[in-house]
Amino acid sequence: MPDLSFLDAPGLSAAFVAENRPRAHGAGLDPYEYARVTAPLTSLRDWPTACRAAGRRYVEAAERAAAEGRTVTAGAAYRSAARWCHFAGLLPHPDRVAAAEAAAEADEAMRRALALLDPGAERVEGEGFAGWLRRPAAGGAPTPVVLVVPGMDSGKEEFHAVVEALLARGVAVLAMDGPGQGVLAAGSTPEPEYHRVVGRALDALAARDGLDPDRTAVIGLSLGGYYAAEAAAHEPRLRAAATVSGPYRLDWDGLVPFVTATLAQRCGGEEAARAFADRVDLTALAPRIAVPLLVVEGGEDRIPGVTAATALADQAPEAELLLVPHGNHLLGTALPDWLPVTADWLTARLTGVPRR
Repeated sequence: MPDLSFLDAPGLSAAFVAENRPRAHGAGLDPYEYARVTAPLTSLRDWPTACRAAGRRYVEAAERAAAEGRTVTAGAAYRSAARWCHFAGLLPHPDRVAAAEAAAEADEAMRRALALLDPGAERVEGEGFAGWLRRPAAGGAPTPVVLVVPGMDSGKEEFHAVVEALLARGVAVLAMDGPGQGVLAAGSTPEPEYHRVVGRALDALAARDGLDPDRTAVIGLSLGGYYAAEAAAHEPRLRAAATVSGPYRLDWDGLVPFVTATLAQRCGGEEAARAFADRVDLTALAPRIAVPLLVVEGGEDRIPGVTAATALADQAPEAELLLVPHGNHLLGTALPDWLPVTADWLTARLTGVPRR
């Protein structure tokens, strides 16, 4: 078991709450409600309980609204429940049963939300992945599709803003969990060769009507940025890739306890986590990424032990760098400065429509 004593460090609870406020904003949580939910916390050990309680309040509100025929309100409440239940699992908490339950609750709340808000959404799953395929409102010709890949402690319920931005531009989206992520975290471990996961997801999408298998891309966030770059180096069906706050390389001895404990939990022990971290290295892969690649970085994103992906932008042949000086990790402090541009960039690479 990883050493979780750092959870009890004086002042850590307040620091963790403050550090994750922009992430909560980026995930669509109301910042004032976030403050109300987290204000009573004196120990990070209480974080999962507080977040799950907020999620369950939304489930209750959704059920009341649905019973009264207020489907839009119910769908939005289920979506908020999914976000809160996902946030309950951010920490490397010792109660892994509760973490698995929270992930399952997030998954179920998202299913209920989509049933009301986007009835055409389809569950797509296979070996090592599970996600929701959503299509743009406009029908017609086969549409391009973008895979949205989460990171170390994330899941498909977090990046609604990315999904909605792509849908609004006429692109279909598969928001997915992979090994060690989201609803799959309890029964699997992270996969450094993530192109295998992407390949199986693309196989599944190829069997769906209305999608264009020749126009596919991937966007990965945080550790998912590494996964997206790794997939772009190996998977010939991808036409473009984007990374957001992704690592270029990890140095285990420099990583902070939150990261090492999370990896140790999800990988099944410290030795396996060290081996995984050693493989998160794009030095050899970067020159092999032959497709257009957008590297999105925040200038204030400085995580010890993590080499930022600006090095990837220098070494990948078709890479562009979007550096937002005031952006933090995942750029929740700078959504208007990167998300529309990134959605436009991906759409243009898949549709051939130049950026304006």
